[in-house]
Amino acid sequence: MSKVINCSTGDEAQIVGFLGATDKVTAEQQRILGHVREAAYARQADLDHQGIDWGLSIPEALDHLVAGRADADGEYAGNAYYTALQAVIDSTGSDSCTLGSYSKPFTFFGLLDKELTRAGVPSDLLPYDFLYAGPPAGIPFRIPSPADGSPEMGRWPLAKAKPAADAYRAVIDRIDPDFRYDLDLLIEKLDFEDENWREMRDVDWFTQDTIFFSIVG
Repeated sequence: MSKVINCSTGDEAQIVGFLGATDKVTAEQQRILGHVREAAYARQADLDHQGIDWGLSIPEALDHLVAGRADADGEYAGNAYYTALQAVIDSTGSDSCTLGSYSKPFTFFGLLDKELTRAGVPSDLLPYDFLYAGPPAGIPFRIPSPADGSPEMGRWPLAKAKPAADAYRAVIDRIDPDFRYDLDLLIEKLDFEDENWREMRDVDWFTQDTIFFSIVG
């Protein structure tokens, strides 16, 4: 089964601010949480329709995260927590778009990293690490990883979108042709997000600072 990589942009601190916010939820957070809960219930209804039981519902997982914990027992609790967290990310940032579909993205981007490294791209700009970087930084408690590796998530500072795109563009003609199409798509996405960020970053209300990636099967 293929896995799809989706991406959006958002404010990392804003997202983290929802986790553990039970006793200090602002009116604006409460409004946004209404949309997050709607998304959580919709995703749970989809799982129920498929007969999938993670042992912890997505709305329950969301309540745990807002309460500042992710300590439910069960092999698939991490799946529920990651899905609930993704609902927070999706409800606070830009519209999500699809980067690509891969049968084994874990393997594909691992091999792409090797190609880019061989071509001279610095290790701190390689895509595998940010595609699989995990939940937003600064979460004050540990969220267990999904048992079957889906969904996964990653993140990349918008300030580093252009350095990464420029580094890939400089070597794309020197890597294996089998990787060039997908690398070009990644370059285009990073260029687009960088351009938008540079246009908006001096606007008072614009606080987005991170590209978030979601890998779902």
